[in-house]
Amino acid sequence: MTPVQKIALGVAGITSLGIGAFILVAPHAFYAGYGIVLGQEPSLLSELRAPGAALAAFGAVMLAGIVRPALRQAAVIAALTVFLAFPAGRVLGLVVDGVPSGGILGALGLELAIAGFCLFAFRRSADPAITGFATR
Repeated sequence: MTPVQKIALGVAGITSLGIGAFILVAPHAFYAGYGIVLGQEPSLLSELRAPGAALAAFGAVMLAGIVRPALRQAAVIAALTVFLAFPAGRVLGLVVDGVPSGGILGALGLELAIAGFCLFAFRRSADPAITGFATR
């Protein structure tokens, strides 16, 4: 992996792991940062914690891919999936639901920046073991 690819996975992994872990262990505090007040409904909290755990797990895979060659392709796929899917969902929300809070728009900006960095770092690589495809 190139240094830029390692940095891209590091940024994506730390971001995913940190946000996912925060949602998992303290959903009230996390969402309060966006101006969202959560109640004590166990079903709602479960529905928030579950994707938080998934996001944290994806972040761990991204970070593991930096040091474990066998996990590099999975790490790249995880990074691109997370940081393309989250902004896609937010953009759909903008179109369907209207403009969310400034905090959520800031999250969209961060997600788009990380997605762009990952797309740049993992554009067609000479090493198909990293990205799954080779240059022509």
